[in-house]
Amino acid sequence: MNRPRAKRTDIYQGRLISLGLETVDLPGDLELELEIVRHPGGAVIVAVNADKDVCLIRQYRYAVGGNIWELPAGTIDFEETPLQTAKRELEEEAGVRAKRWRDLATLWPSPGYCDETLYLYLAQELDITNVKHNSDELIEVHWLPLETALVMVHKNEIRDAKTVAGLFHTNRLLAP
Repeated sequence: MNRPRAKRTDIYQGRLISLGLETVDLPGDLELELEIVRHPGGAVIVAVNADKDVCLIRQYRYAVGGNIWELPAGTIDFEETPLQTAKRELEEEAGVRAKRWRDLATLWPSPGYCDETLYLYLAQELDITNVKHNSDELIEVHWLPLETALVMVHKNEIRDAKTVAGLFHTNRLLAP
């Protein structure tokens, strides 16, 4: 996609994101100043075993004030492809390696103010290894039937958008 040319004034540069004010010329001679977050993107993994159990992690997220259910996921590192990120994150967060990978979808979680792109993958034919959590990650790994995870979405127990999207795409793909 092509975005209109913008003049950017950087406000903040962190280790993951940058925030800036961008003056944008839109069609119809409309000029806006927008607060835009630039993000390197991320990979999201729906790992499904032979019994159709899905790997979900329960992780503490300070921004929302508690533990939430999520799929394994992570930020794309410099010079890393989305699939390489997915493979690395699945092993680090869940202690799992997959022999079979499939593209599920590409999403923009918050396109009103952020350019982050998420790449969703289905991982199958799994081997269990050791988790390699970062010291700042408070993660529990759980394996639940896909149907149970979908019920949790409908009960509003799973509210993370990337997880909801990943579970729905996987259910559509694996449905008989």
